[in-house]
Amino acid sequence: MRGGSIRTSRAIIHKTYDVIIVGAGISGALMAHSLVGKGLRILMVDRRAPVKGSSLASTAMIQHEIDIPLHVLQKSMGVANAQRVWRRSASAVEQLAQIVRDLDVKCSFQRKKTLFLAGKEYGARALKAEVEARTEAGIGAQLLSAAILRERFQIDRTAAIDSTISASANPAQLTAGILRNAVILGTEIVSGVEIKDVRVFDEDVVLSTSQGALLSARHVVFCTGYEFLEWFANKRQKVISTWALASRPNIKRPEWLDRYLVWEGSDPYLYFRSTPDGRVILGGEDESVEEAYKDQAKRERKTKVLVEKLADLTGIAIGEPQFEWSAAFAVTPDGLPMIGNVPHMKNVFVTMGYGGNGITFSQIAAELISGEILGHHDADWDLFPIS
Repeated sequence: MRGGSIRTSRAIIHKTYDVIIVGAGISGALMAHSLVGKGLRILMVDRRAPVKGSSLASTAMIQHEIDIPLHVLQKSMGVANAQRVWRRSASAVEQLAQIVRDLDVKCSFQRKKTLFLAGKEYGARALKAEVEARTEAGIGAQLLSAAILRERFQIDRTAAIDSTISASANPAQLTAGILRNAVILGTEIVSGVEIKDVRVFDEDVVLSTSQGALLSARHVVFCTGYEFLEWFANKRQKVISTWALASRPNIKRPEWLDRYLVWEGSDPYLYFRSTPDGRVILGGEDESVEEAYKDQAKRERKTKVLVEKLADLTGIAIGEPQFEWSAAFAVTPDGLPMIGNVPHMKNVFVTMGYGGNGITFSQIAAELISGEILGHHDADWDLFPIS
C-alpha cells in the first residue's frame, strides 16, 4: 500500500457500532486490522488526527526481546509462563512482518538482528544465564565473549547476546499504511472526538463524548497508550519520561550497524539503530518523572548525554542531531503489558503498560482482544492480566 493521506470522516455517521476503537495510533491501527473483513461495523475515534499521538515518538525498534530478561521473568511468573510470553513476543514480530508484506506498506521495514550488551544491571554472568533460558525456550540466541565483541563490533563490554527475530520501520508510515487499509475495508475514522465517560447497559457499551454525543457499541477497545480515562488508571502502570534523537542522513557508522538493533543491560539503558537513509536513531536516559519530558532545558542536557554515550561506546560522532524529541510512556514492574477487560465491564477492553515494546505488544493486544470479540478465546489471554 503506497503513500497518500488517511481518509477520515468529518462526523460520526452512525449511533451504533459493533466495535468502537479509541485511539488512532499503531495500537488502534493493528486492532482495526485484526477485525476488518469480518462483517463488523467499526468506528475509530481519536481526539487528535490519526498518527499524531505517541506513535510518532516511537524509535520503532521492533524487538521480540522484552525489557525484563527471560531468566529474570521466570522467577516471578514461572518458567512455563515466561517462555510463553517470550515465544508470543517473537511470534508477534513475525506477524507484523507478514502484515507489512500483505498490505505492501511502504515504511522502510527491515528485518534486523539484535545486539544486547552487558551493562551495569546485567553483566556477563546474567547474559550467560539468559542465553541458556532462551535456548531452553526454543528462542535462538548466541553468547558473545568480550574478545569476539571487540573483534566483530569494536565494542568494549564483557559480553553480549546476538539474536534474530527483530525489525525496524518508520513508525508513522507503518501506522498510516495499516490505517489506510482499514478504511478501505470499511473502518470509519473520526478525529477531534474525545471520550469522557463509559457506561455498560446489559450487552451494550455507551460512550459520551466531549461534544455531548452518545455512542453505542457491542464492544469498545481503548488503544490510547498511557493516556486514558482517570478511572482506568492502574497502580501497576507507571508513566515515565524518555528522550531520543536522530542524526543527519548518511552519517559515518560501522557497517554492521545497518544489520542490528543495539541496546544494553543497564538502567537507564542506551539503545540505537540505523535507518535506510543512513541516519542513526538513539534514545534512552529514562526518568521516573512523568512530566520531565516537557522540560526543554532537560531535553538539551539529555541529548548531549546520549550523543556522548554513543560516541564512547562505538566511536560514532553524531555532531548536531537533525531531530530530537522526548515523550512519556508507561511501564510495569514485570515489563509486560496489561491487556484485558476493564473490571466489571466485560465488553470494554483496554491495553496499557507497553514499556519499550510498544509496536510488538500492540500486535499481541490486537490478536488477543480481537479473539475475544470474534468469539475464539486465545490460549495466552492469561499472560497479560490487567490486575
